[in-house]
Amino acid sequence: MRVLMFGDVVGRPGREALLFYLPRLKRSFHPDAIVVNGENAADGRGITRPIVREFLNAGLDGITLGNHTWDKKEIFDFIDQEERVIRPANFPEGTPGLGMTRLPLNQGRELVLINLMGRSFLSTLDCPFRRVDALLSGVKAGTPVLVDFHAETTSEKQAMAWHLDGRVSAVIGTHTHVQTGDERILPGGTATLTDVGMVGPRDAVLGMDKDLVLKRFWTQLPVRFEVAQGPNQVNAVLIDIDDKTGQAQSIRRIRIDDDNPWFD
Repeated sequence: MRVLMFGDVVGRPGREALLFYLPRLKRSFHPDAIVVNGENAADGRGITRPIVREFLNAGLDGITLGNHTWDKKEIFDFIDQEERVIRPANFPEGTPGLGMTRLPLNQGRELVLINLMGRSFLSTLDCPFRRVDALLSGVKAGTPVLVDFHAETTSEKQAMAWHLDGRVSAVIGTHTHVQTGDERILPGGTATLTDVGMVGPRDAVLGMDKDLVLKRFWTQLPVRFEVAQGPNQVNAVLIDIDDKTGQAQSIRRIRIDDDNPWFD
């Protein structure tokens, strides 16, 4: 099984870049499943139903979220009906939506997709380590499982990867929008990357207009951030998984920008 996962999509520029490169990457890699983190897809904060429809109609199989899950209030109108859109599983019991889903793929296969959120420098949620253990108790051994761990610190992300080594196929970090270079397969067969990066404006600060961010740092006054314009970047990761064992066989970072053009 080959899984293609895109990092956090930021605003309209990110959506346009994703939809432009998606068919090209599909032609090059022939993924069996495609996943994206969409928590910043609507104006840099949250996601809307039209964007969900746009992503799914384009061929994406699953959408994960994060700390901006609830920023667009209309999500409460549809999150319980969209089984391919999941929010962090360690929100308290009774929170709308799902934290884990099973994505049906061709030839009768499936990919279990889990979304978790870290607690360091983020909202204090339920323990993600205990929550993922409870979720995995209902998953048959050998089933391919991809975990999107939406967290701030590299230490918490690395700790989660070691915690799940040998029990899931991959633990991929999101949230910080900067692609890291630490991809590897752990001894138990779990692929990991601390952060997959983002899809959206390159000449920016985490996708936001750099002048507005600089103003915030210089003045320490409240500043309304806006999604930047200009050249885009696309960050993703490609993971090959053994269908029988659920262990990762390879992991490859993908980075597309003006310095790293894509030829297909």
